[in-house]
Amino acid sequence: MAHETTHPGSVPAQAPGTPAPDTGPPDEALVQRAREGDLDAFDLLMRRHQERVYQVIYHMTSHHEDARDLTQETFITAYHALDRFRGDAAFGTWLYRIAVNKTLNFLEKKRPERSGPSLNDLDAHAEHDPDLVALITEQTPRREVSLAELRQKLNEAMMKLSEKHRLVVILHEVQGMSHEEIARIMDCSVGTVRSRLFYARQQLQAYLSDYL
Repeated sequence: MAHETTHPGSVPAQAPGTPAPDTGPPDEALVQRAREGDLDAFDLLMRRHQERVYQVIYHMTSHHEDARDLTQETFITAYHALDRFRGDAAFGTWLYRIAVNKTLNFLEKKRPERSGPSLNDLDAHAEHDPDLVALITEQTPRREVSLAELRQKLNEAMMKLSEKHRLVVILHEVQGMSHEEIARIMDCSVGTVRSRLFYARQQLQAYLSDYL
């Protein structure tokens, strides 16, 4: 994106490529300047974070146009909500929370009615099953093997997961976030993040069993 003053939330016509080098003032200083009406400061915040925000949304929707629109909506919402950003979490975490909520709401409107156990039921079962807890607490060789085997058909299989199970995989495996950061973004416990991640991996292995 060229360094020019644009309206808040403006996103390049093409999907973002290599992110700009992360230089310049810290996010908190830019947020304060943007609150005072400095659009250049918000433009820098947007260029600093838009690549990763776009990637998360695209992996959730598997659609470039939808991802681009939702990325733009995320930054527009963030700009108008800057006065409500208190700094309790990092600006990036707060921004991800906006992006995640918008994407989940968007997918919810598109999703047909489903039957079967609820997400809360699955979380409760996984989080309190001692065998599952033992498997997800530490990184294991099984985890590494399963991830390597899933690569080729991962995108198609990912779209079969529920939105929240897909999201924890994207944030943890693609974006490299910790369980704690994901919990803050998704507004849930670390145990819930771990159980959803375990369940998602199990589902992915089942979906991709023909390729393993």
